[in-house]
Amino acid sequence: MRRAGTALLAACTAVSVLAGVAAVPAGARDRFLRENGFGRCTGTAPVVCHVDVAPGTYRVRVVLGGGAAAGSTSVTAETRRAMLAETLTAAGEKVRRSFTVDVREPEGEPTGAIGGPGLDLTFGGAAPQLARLQVERVRTPQILLAGDSTVCDQPGEPYTGWGQQLPQYLTDRVAVANHADSGEGSQSFRDNSVLFPALRSRIRHGDLVLIQLAHNDKQTDRDTYRANLTSMIEDARAEGGRPVLVTPIVRRWFNADGTLDNGTALLVNGLGVDLPAEVRALAAEQGTPLIDLTALSKARVEELGPEGSRTLYLYDEMRDNTHISARGATEYASLVLGELRDQRLLSTRAVR
Repeated sequence: MRRAGTALLAACTAVSVLAGVAAVPAGARDRFLRENGFGRCTGTAPVVCHVDVAPGTYRVRVVLGGGAAAGSTSVTAETRRAMLAETLTAAGEKVRRSFTVDVREPEGEPTGAIGGPGLDLTFGGAAPQLARLQVERVRTPQILLAGDSTVCDQPGEPYTGWGQQLPQYLTDRVAVANHADSGEGSQSFRDNSVLFPALRSRIRHGDLVLIQLAHNDKQTDRDTYRANLTSMIEDARAEGGRPVLVTPIVRRWFNADGTLDNGTALLVNGLGVDLPAEVRALAAEQGTPLIDLTALSKARVEELGPEGSRTLYLYDEMRDNTHISARGATEYASLVLGELRDQRLLSTRAVR
């Protein structure tokens, strides 16, 4: 079944919230916010705002800065999704930015806690300044993500998924809908009704569907693994989507010579199945675009070496060489973005 196209880019405006937050003393901020109809906003560093909206896709327009002193503001949404990198403003300067947020329940991992309804925005950074906020419901192209704990919207620090960091690189012309979930392999992600079936139900014609599943396929045989990925490719295409296979990020597991040329690092599973190699072969057979994140992350980790690469992962915090830090997630999201751009899978207008 083919759903309606994405030409109705912003035709479905359903709700709009507009307000101003000036550089007022902290003691007067709550009264100022109430009097200006801003809804529920609290704090100064960070400023946390809540907008009562139903699940859907929302374009958020903000004006940052405007204070008597210089400002430095970053924006996250919902479950720690990076929407805007830290943005500098000179004293009295205002800058306009916009981005698009996928509001859903649960707001983070599909099998996790539901979280609060509506849209939650956090304006952080070294010196956050918010002058204006507008929220409207829209219909935009989507990038839907199927993956595991290295991709998902992780609920708590220091864990971070690269899908959680991807939105900051995109304009308001595309939304990221991250359906990745911790602990999932290709079989469980395909079978669980709140995972791939739920993702499939949201695909519209032309949407990108990025699939990175391998870390938890530790005992999956070759034929089953390929069948699971093939099924997801076919289902995404049946809905008019554009599936993209993504090989998994490497584990930080060095040889004595400083390379990652071993089965642990390169995800050869307990049955001897070279999972990234199977993804590459399947992409070629199916005519599906491939992002070889295994090769890209391997090159980056080897470039940094055993010491420099520690901060990409959670080695220092918990001797974890699989899960990634905010820095690692940001770098790997940038690598994914580069491939989407270079392979012309994304419009140039969708890239910030």
